[in-house]
Amino acid sequence: MSATAPYAGPSPIRRPVAAAALLAALVSLVFGLLLAGAGPASAHAALTGSDPQDGAVVDTAPKEVTLSFSEAIAVGDDSIRVLDPSGKRADTEAEPRDLSEGGTVRYGVALHSGLPDGTYTVAWQAISADSHPISGAFTFSIGAPSETTVALSSQEAGGGPVGVVYDIARYAAYGGFVLLVGGSAFVLICWRGGASALPMQRLVVRGWLTLTAATLVMLLLRNPYTGSGKFADAFDLAGLQSVLDTKPGAALVSRLLLLGAAALFIAVLFGTYARREDEQERKDLTFGLAVGGGVVAAGIAATWAMSEHASTGIQASIAMPVDVAHLLAVAAWLGGLASLLVALYRTPDIGSAAVRRFSAVAFSSVVVLAATGIYQSWRQVGSWSALTGTRYGQLLIIKVALIAVLLAVAWFSRRWTGRLTDTAVAPSGGKKKAAEENTAPDEASDDVAPERAAQLARQRAVLTATKKKRIRDADPERSGLRRSVLAEAAVAVVLLAVTTMLTSTEPGRTEEEAAGGATAASAPAAGGPVNLSMPFDTGGQNGKGTVRIDLDPGRTGSNDLHVWIDGSDGEPMDVPELKLALTLESKDIGPLPVVPNRLAEGHWTASGVQIPMAGDWKIDVTVRTSDIDQVTIDKNAKIG
Repeated sequence: MSATAPYAGPSPIRRPVAAAALLAALVSLVFGLLLAGAGPASAHAALTGSDPQDGAVVDTAPKEVTLSFSEAIAVGDDSIRVLDPSGKRADTEAEPRDLSEGGTVRYGVALHSGLPDGTYTVAWQAISADSHPISGAFTFSIGAPSETTVALSSQEAGGGPVGVVYDIARYAAYGGFVLLVGGSAFVLICWRGGASALPMQRLVVRGWLTLTAATLVMLLLRNPYTGSGKFADAFDLAGLQSVLDTKPGAALVSRLLLLGAAALFIAVLFGTYARREDEQERKDLTFGLAVGGGVVAAGIAATWAMSEHASTGIQASIAMPVDVAHLLAVAAWLGGLASLLVALYRTPDIGSAAVRRFSAVAFSSVVVLAATGIYQSWRQVGSWSALTGTRYGQLLIIKVALIAVLLAVAWFSRRWTGRLTDTAVAPSGGKKKAAEENTAPDEASDDVAPERAAQLARQRAVLTATKKKRIRDADPERSGLRRSVLAEAAVAVVLLAVTTMLTSTEPGRTEEEAAGGATAASAPAAGGPVNLSMPFDTGGQNGKGTVRIDLDPGRTGSNDLHVWIDGSDGEPMDVPELKLALTLESKDIGPLPVVPNRLAEGHWTASGVQIPMAGDWKIDVTVRTSDIDQVTIDKNAKIG
């Protein structure tokens, strides 16, 4: 619907021309800000190097193969496989060793000794820190190249039938969120009478059902989506448990819990609230529903922000709340648009005041979308070449074009809104006739049974509503508004699909970095990353190990923290609890608590760790290996 202020009267012809010029200027400004002053960022991890390199011919067999990535990844037992020319495993089939240090993310697998000459294939698959599966393959040769019988699947990680269903569920989840949040906001803010309208109730409830079902499907398919690609593994309990231990799995479970609270909100909105007649009581209930519903809606939006693109890269602590605001604005605009469309086509009671209120809501939503969208795109693109030469950039151009089309159609909706009036149910003669028709059954109601009287009353109500709707539908302004809003909704459906594709597409910056074989993540940051190694012993069984810490870029401001725990055997070690605290004793700052998230076995990470000033910081690490065995160790590090 209209993304502008309510219409104040007929516009001269020059106003649409001026609006078109203003729209063009806004689009230019968006792209100008998008590409100005870009700094380093990342989202999907990308392979940035290997040893041996792709296509290399080495004289002697290496002891191991290492792969470098642009950002943190989660790996499993078969994440890196090395196959000889006959297709047999040439690696020891152990879980890849984490060789990361500083700002470089590197993993390696050991090879068998005495490997013969020939061409070897390295196939890898992992999960990026933003929850998306990544995969690839390359070859190197020992002695001289040879023929190889290795035939790898052309299917990318996250592809195939499972990937198609998962992507459909992802799209359905966004659609359900938009209808649930936008429909509820439309009723509370724009049209409170809609709480009693059955079509509006159905719209919001269907949004809740869609989001709930899509979330369940994504949770069950998460394991095969990031692994085997087989539907049968959706019910593998071990795989499901491993999913629950990851950030995306925890986000999906949290979303389901919040949807339980949303169900209670819906019950009150269309139950108690719809039946409340006292104006003051209804106003108080409106405030309570707005606050409670806003908290639940923000929480559901946060399940996306905390597990996908916004949770990785620079300024994650800023990007996540910005992403929440972006999603809520999308829901308020597009969900409200769908609600208005339903109200115009399925209910006879919505008036011009409600339409104008939504016009103001739509305008506010577009302002928020513009601000947050520019910031998000700056983090993911950052250059003209990435905008025009990568799939992410091309999709972003399509998205901006669709928004421009949507705003252009909204301009016409605004014109119809300004002309909209609340016409009478019928002209004077028609009123008299309708009154006579509607009172005729009443005159004879004393002679009929109560059941028949109730039936006649229902028939009169339906007849009155039908006449009222027919008269309103005959209003040319209302018909024009319906057509305009229908066009907006059609564009919005395509826009939502493109937006969903963007969330699962490798950002342009990362794609360019991978193609160039270098990444900002592998370059030393000013100030230098902080690397610490701290042995510990909790005193219990299997209580000995080593904590390795990387703080990058190791300077004031926002830092990325990675923590690895190795057992006494040198293998990755999981512990029930890991906490950190930073203290600058010379300035009486701290302790500043840090609770990292588990990324993989023995690997924890936290983004946006803020270092307020440079100095000699004490880093306390608390490791708990059992219910009663715990130890806190500390070490000083020069930061900044």
